[in-house]
Amino acid sequence: MECAGFFSLLKNKENDSYRIVSNTINDIKEARKEKINAIWFEATGCSGNIISFLNASDPDVEYLLSQIINLTYNNSIMAEEGSNAFDEFLKTLDTEFILLVDGAISLKNNGKYTILAKYNGSEITAYEAVKMAGAKAKYVLAVGTCASHGGISGASPNPSESVSLSRALGRNVINLPGCPCNPAWVVGTIAHLITKGVPELDEFNRPKLFYGITIHDTCSRRGYFDKGIFAEKPGDETCMFKLGCRGPVTKTNCPIEKWNGHINWPVGDNTPCIGCANNTFPDGMEPFVRY
Repeated sequence: MECAGFFSLLKNKENDSYRIVSNTINDIKEARKEKINAIWFEATGCSGNIISFLNASDPDVEYLLSQIINLTYNNSIMAEEGSNAFDEFLKTLDTEFILLVDGAISLKNNGKYTILAKYNGSEITAYEAVKMAGAKAKYVLAVGTCASHGGISGASPNPSESVSLSRALGRNVINLPGCPCNPAWVVGTIAHLITKGVPELDEFNRPKLFYGITIHDTCSRRGYFDKGIFAEKPGDETCMFKLGCRGPVTKTNCPIEKWNGHINWPVGDNTPCIGCANNTFPDGMEPFVRY
């Protein structure tokens, strides 16, 4: 499978993440770098991040899984089930691997709110499995806002006592917030780790490649803001700042990367940004629309 679409896109976009992925693909093809094992846990969340990941393009998931990483364990998309699946997880712990986790980590009752597997007659909680893998992983990625900051799973009143991955593990974690996380942010970060190591991170441990500037900086409706032309109601195709758009305080490259194969994004579909990649989402971003 060739990645022709990726290279044609590369010519048309000034985006370092595409160049990093391209370099990684070439390095692995030419044996300068090796594929790395990966474990992906879905903890206390909605599974939205793995669904978003399956929408990856340039390269797509098939190419990523066959040419860049060996995904040995994932709750939803692996072929094995039950104890056989958990055996694959245990085998991977003795190799070099990347740990990816989406969803917050439930701490109440030692994590009994989220059961990941049953093994040898015992229930394995996401909290227990994450601690096992987090102690051995070469790199740890928190995929989505719940894993990065607690997110919706950890929102008030938080009956499951859900917390961020970094708080649960007590080690350095690369945060990739977003509800859900854009697949390009996941693929780009993995590629950077394989080729160049840990990317430059901001104060919230987010890669500056994707979280370096605000949505407002590159918004397609910035011209309306500069001219003082503001939407009065949802659906107006002008600047939605006065409707409560959180673009000015949200750092992601959504206007550049977009979603669903680079087709659209919330503001492009006449919806104010609700700041889903912020560390205080959702409690600190409400109400999502204000007049």
